[in-house]
Amino acid sequence: QVQLVESGGGLVQPGGSLRLSCAASGLAFSTYEMSWYRQAPGKQRELVAIITSGGTTNYADAVKGRFTISRNNAKNTVSLQMNSLKPEDTAVYCCNAYRGGIGYWGPGTQVTVSS
Repeated sequence: QVQLVESGGGLVQPGGSLRLSCAASGLAFSTYEMSWYRQAPGKQRELVAIITSGGTTNYADAVKGRFTISRNNAKNTVSLQMNSLKPEDTAVYCCNAYRGGIGYWGPGTQVTVSS
């Protein structure tokens, strides 16, 4: 049974930082492409960052230079370091594991950027 559990969300002031983590179990983690998505109220879910099984990363234009995705295959975790946060970064952030046409989702963690 595959499980993804996010943590690290919360309330932060504009300009602040947060580090999200996603712990995965029940899958061969190192072989999966891992990504972070977010969904703000009233908006469609959007891809934030992705890291392939080989470690290649890619980012949405809105977060380039501010967010960093990384993975630890020994611990089956993927992280998202978020710096210089803006109110428009407010959303529920979910991690996704994808391989061979099958994807798994975590329940998400709320990030609120507000003064």
